[in-house]
Amino acid sequence: MKNWVYIIIISLSFFSCSKDKNSNIPLVRVDITIHTNDPAFNTISVPGTWMYVNGGSRGLIIYRISNEEFKAYDRHCTYDSNNSCALVSVDATNITGLDDCCGSTFILTDGGVTKGPATLPLKQYNTSFDGAVLRIFN
Repeated sequence: MKNWVYIIIISLSFFSCSKDKNSNIPLVRVDITIHTNDPAFNTISVPGTWMYVNGGSRGLIIYRISNEEFKAYDRHCTYDSNNSCALVSVDATNITGLDDCCGSTFILTDGGVTKGPATLPLKQYNTSFDGAVLRIFN
């Protein structure tokens, strides 16, 4: 009976642990506050706009979804993340991120892969917005 108890406990602890789906991107602390009324952040004043900011593993892409919602993604590509050129940049469409190194593309509305070889979405950070202050954090 004791053996079964140990087996159940070990099984539960094994299955209760889940890895971050972007575990190939280094974990770094992110806690950024942006006052969106500041002229320096004018480029994200309307939905469908984006900008780069320092932070995360290789910088962040902030994408404004709507008047109330922002997305924040790490620019570190999820494919071959150890490669020093694995960096996502917003392309000319302004809705897709592209890693010139591997050719993967990602949609900025949710970070999902639109063209491989990447299979994992961009690492996304939490955001909160009160109408004037955007906070990006993990």
